[in-house]
Amino acid sequence: MILASMPRKMKGQSWSMFPSLHGNVKKLLKGSGLGFSFQNADQRNCAQEYDTNIKGRFSCLNSKCAAKGWSSNLIPITIRMYHGQKYNARVYHQRCKHCNWLAKPHLDGSYAERIAYRLKKWSGIQVKQPPYGGGVDGRPHITELCEGCKAGHCKWT
Repeated sequence: MILASMPRKMKGQSWSMFPSLHGNVKKLLKGSGLGFSFQNADQRNCAQEYDTNIKGRFSCLNSKCAAKGWSSNLIPITIRMYHGQKYNARVYHQRCKHCNWLAKPHLDGSYAERIAYRLKKWSGIQVKQPPYGGGVDGRPHITELCEGCKAGHCKWT
């Protein structure tokens, strides 16, 4: 249950970037002739920008919270391509519905698949769209807990 009076715990950044997953993206770009590198600086002066979603799992970091964690098929990300074959992606966090703390996601392979697909498409390479996990597995999407919704980058809103 979400209580309106609950404080917004763990104030911090509502999104993260995952440069450590660049190797996975690089593997998926292999053979396409594309040599993208990860841009650590998140700047708005990009050549292209696209909002999509990926899958993953969240764990509440509040040691006093009873929530063990949850999975999501709708984790909003914003993929940006910069001049000079550089890219990055913001992955938006979610709040725990039990205690309202921010939770950072643990990502699956859909992160690299979405980014590689988008970079190839922007580069003019014909590619088959990767399958979308889509939706939220019949569970309601709680916009109040979705940092992507709050930032205006969630496909659900």
